Amino acid sequence: MGTACMISIIAARGVTAAECKDADSSQVVVLPVLPRAAFDYWCLYRCHVRVYIWHGYLLSGTGSNEYTRALARTLANQGHDVTVFCQDHDAEQHDMAGARVVVPDLPGPLPVFVSDYYKNADAQLLTAMDRETAMEFVAANAEAIRAEGPADLLIANHLLLGGPVGESSGLPYVVKAHGSELEFAMRDRPDLCDWARDSLGSASAVIVGSEHVADVVRELVGIPDSQIHPIPPGVDIDRMRPLDRGEALRRLLAECGNDLPNPTELFNERLPDPGNQLRLAEFFAELGPTESPVVYVGKLSREKGVDLLLHAARHLGLPAVIVGFGPQRSDLEELAGPRSIFTGPLQHRHLRNLWPLMACSVVPSRFPEAFGMVAAEAASCGCPPLVADHSGLAEIASGLAAHYPTRLRDLVSFPRADQAALTRKLAEITAAEPDDWQAMSTGARDSAIELWSWDSVARRILALAADGSTAPRAGLERD
Repeated sequence: MGTACMISIIAARGVTAAECKDADSSQVVVLPVLPRAAFDYWCLYRCHVRVYIWHGYLLSGTGSNEYTRALARTLANQGHDVTVFCQDHDAEQHDMAGARVVVPDLPGPLPVFVSDYYKNADAQLLTAMDRETAMEFVAANAEAIRAEGPADLLIANHLLLGGPVGESSGLPYVVKAHGSELEFAMRDRPDLCDWARDSLGSASAVIVGSEHVADVVRELVGIPDSQIHPIPPGVDIDRMRPLDRGEALRRLLAECGNDLPNPTELFNERLPDPGNQLRLAEFFAELGPTESPVVYVGKLSREKGVDLLLHAARHLGLPAVIVGFGPQRSDLEELAGPRSIFTGPLQHRHLRNLWPLMACSVVPSRFPEAFGMVAAEAASCGCPPLVADHSGLAEIASGLAAHYPTRLRDLVSFPRADQAALTRKLAEITAAEPDDWQAMSTGARDSAIELWSWDSVARRILALAADGSTAPRAGLERD
């Protein structure tokens, strides 16, 4: 343990500076005696700990992927020793703030919750995989974790297969639930629910992104309420912030100019569309002087309700930007009006400049969402979100409404799949007086700062781990 850290902890336990005979008194931080949970939290935050994060997939492109990368980067920026275990062979493309990435060798197929393509793995639905094959996957990942040595905490993503991996690792662990494994794999599969429940018995905590996900975990797994802890995903409020429109457009076009080649003959749906720089420049040049588009960011599938937005935009004559990839893209392109543009998936380096140019960011999902990360990030950029009023999205709406003027609170959400209501509220937002729109923008930004910053999320997870008696065993031996 580093000297300064050791002395600070001694003082926190009530030892005075005079009693620290071997220490320079300038290094002593004298604190009152703290309750155990608060003391553990203080130690974990003050001292650099070793944190492992297990995520069986990539580090960009979906909610849980983005969550993993952002949490790893935040913990690393806070000074912790972070290692991520995942299947992203191109991790060097991401800003990980010094966090290490380990890619475990797979003994067989990669268990997934929805059909998808991975260039370095054979993806197979978990629901179609036999238990022996799934256990081989768990064992290989747990072995890769143990090979890296001890850690103070393992954060494992997804109840399945994060729970079994955490249990097999031999480390103190918490498990982060995401909506995908719950709704696409575990629902209507009692055998998978039983496996998840058995693997969570020794977990210090199960972290959920919203009360909606907490309810689903209770319904499907039935673990004690004391083990379930809602901690919303976070937003990088420093990178995702309001920008002057001219500056935002300049930066957006510059980022598009830095995109990897994606030629038509070798088209990769997971990369931004070719020609986005020129296409977006022309799109914005054709807007009226007071006109701002609406935007959707996410998977292009029926569950996400993108068709609802396109119908509304076409009816109102609104310009719309559709960001993402997925199986419904061609159908949605046929449905879209002449003022809509599809960009393919964009990264945060694009989105941080795109959202400040938008009048509204719409999240029209028909399907339950664990948490409205896209809406929270848009809010951080000062772009007012409009979300379907259900599941984790309803909690986003509640947070926004608390920061909006009373007269504008009705504009944060609309009933699930209600085409008329979505159209009506989009019309109100896009036609709002400048002062009213600015009030929504400011309220959205304030809600992101107060409720959804990544820094607070990372600290709450470490504090939760300490309170759950995942006592520091490795990191506190290093300064």
